[in-house]
Amino acid sequence: MIKSQIIEEVAKKANTTKKNAREVIDLFLDEVKKSLARGESKVVISGFGTFRTTMVKEKKVAVPGSDEVVKVKAHRAARFSPGKALKRAVR
Repeated sequence: MIKSQIIEEVAKKANTTKKNAREVIDLFLDEVKKSLARGESKVVISGFGTFRTTMVKEKKVAVPGSDEVVKVKAHRAARFSPGKALKRAVR
């Protein structure tokens, strides 16, 4: 399923337009992004899962197709951990 399909389903179930559904979904995703970008350690959505950031250490990686090795700086990365309800639903 892709974002446009989710928007379509939300619009049907909420009995609203696709435009309104898109705005709500975009607002939700923007808030998650902003929270993590501000440095909040995690965003918890009960019954679904947790979005969090972790620090990735500096490392050296090989460039595919060549013998070159480059250094990747330390950086933050986004991670998602599914909640119990989501895990059970997928099983």
